[in-house]
Amino acid sequence: MSEPLRAARRIVVKVGSSLVTDEGRGIDAEAVGNWCRQLAALAAQGREVVMVSSGAIAEGMKRLGWATRPTELHELQAAAAVGQMGLAQMYETQLSRHGLRSAQVLLTHADLADRERYLNARSTLLTLLGLQVIPVINENDTVVNDEIKFGDNDTLGALVANLVEADALVILTDQRGLYSADPRQDPQARFIDEAVAGDPALEAMAGGAGSSIGRGGMITKVLAARRAAGSGASTVIAWGREPDVLLRLAAGESIGTALVAGTAKVAARKQWMVDHLQLRGAVMVDDGAARKLRDEGKSLLPIGVTGVDGDFHRGDVIAVRGAQGEEIARGLANYSSAEARLIARKPSSQIAGLLGFANEPELIHRDNLVLV
Repeated sequence: MSEPLRAARRIVVKVGSSLVTDEGRGIDAEAVGNWCRQLAALAAQGREVVMVSSGAIAEGMKRLGWATRPTELHELQAAAAVGQMGLAQMYETQLSRHGLRSAQVLLTHADLADRERYLNARSTLLTLLGLQVIPVINENDTVVNDEIKFGDNDTLGALVANLVEADALVILTDQRGLYSADPRQDPQARFIDEAVAGDPALEAMAGGAGSSIGRGGMITKVLAARRAAGSGASTVIAWGREPDVLLRLAAGESIGTALVAGTAKVAARKQWMVDHLQLRGAVMVDDGAARKLRDEGKSLLPIGVTGVDGDFHRGDVIAVRGAQGEEIARGLANYSSAEARLIARKPSSQIAGLLGFANEPELIHRDNLVLV
């Protein structure tokens, strides 16, 4: 794993609640401070880091004086709301000691299932990273129910890795990594240093979805690695209290279990764009815009658009066609078809005046565009 993480520029770090809250006793300031020191060091190396942190409910229970975890959904949500204050305060305090700013981002499954909210979340996170702010992400437990929950923050970590197109996902846990079997029951169990993410054998090793050791444990991490690999991100599962674990991983040291993505990041994204999405419409472009896309790798600006076909929304995948109707590219639209018709042939500086707002200066950003 040393090379993928050593070369990783954008890293998502997920920490479990047992680590953040010292086995449920409230936020462990020393542990959070230790991770924040490492995040600051990674940022100083020019890396972009996103933190996905559990622990809100456990911290809320401590603040409310509850000794046992409630079973009623509304009480859990109340505890989460109280605990989020402590969680955000702790990360803000610890990161500011190293001259870093932080931002709280609460997400639900519905935010990432809806294409417009997905794009808005993505834009916000990428803007924060561009401002050198560390986003601290958690599930928005106050508004979710079982039907719209991610289920666990391992899944959320993987979805965030997909969302920001991270190079790597690091899952810090209270276990050393993945074994071929439960080492407590099988003396022959061997430690898995490295494997390919998505290998079906890994799920059996992690106990399977219905097993006692798998439930909410290692199986969710193995499945998260498979999901992260879908956008080309490799995953490391490691013990969160290993000294300087993030810095040593970033330096190329082999710690924990590395589940390596079988597809490179760029290739995974292109495959997704080319093969798996239904086209909702198309825009026609002039020869100058076609040259910019094909030969210079530029974004598609409204001024180069000569016509708009179909009925599409922001975030839909649309075709880009040349003057003869041939498809030259496809990508994610920053504007709906109705908006695109209004801004076609206009310079980007006029978008806000024509629409009353401006999502982006481009109709399709080059990062969201693939030549065909």
